[in-house]
Amino acid sequence: MATVRYLVPDLDAAIAFYTAIPGFTVQQRFGPAMAILSRGDLTLWLAGPPSSAARPMPDGRVPEAGGWNRFVIEVDDLDIVANQLREAGVTLRSDLISGPGGRQLLAEDPAENPIEFFEPQPLR
Repeated sequence: MATVRYLVPDLDAAIAFYTAIPGFTVQQRFGPAMAILSRGDLTLWLAGPPSSAARPMPDGRVPEAGGWNRFVIEVDDLDIVANQLREAGVTLRSDLISGPGGRQLLAEDPAENPIEFFEPQPLR
């Protein structure tokens, strides 16, 4: 099982997104600070502003959402997922991208954290 932590400025918006679009389930919630969600063998820790993960570092840097590192959700039909994301008003960072292993689409959660939706190339 893998665990990923994402910083989010609005925990309620992040929970709504992750349960509605990629189909995560809320396992635990700790007030406005943190929620633990799961989907298959992936556990997602959503850390809001009051969480310990959002505290400033000793050098003064403040952890924040966004960036380009991401987790990948494998899907059976990327076209269907792309339409669901567009209909839900989700920000897409990319168009559908085809590569040697399959197709991908980069989307953003409400905190601008990236998620890659990936449809693998059929086995031949």
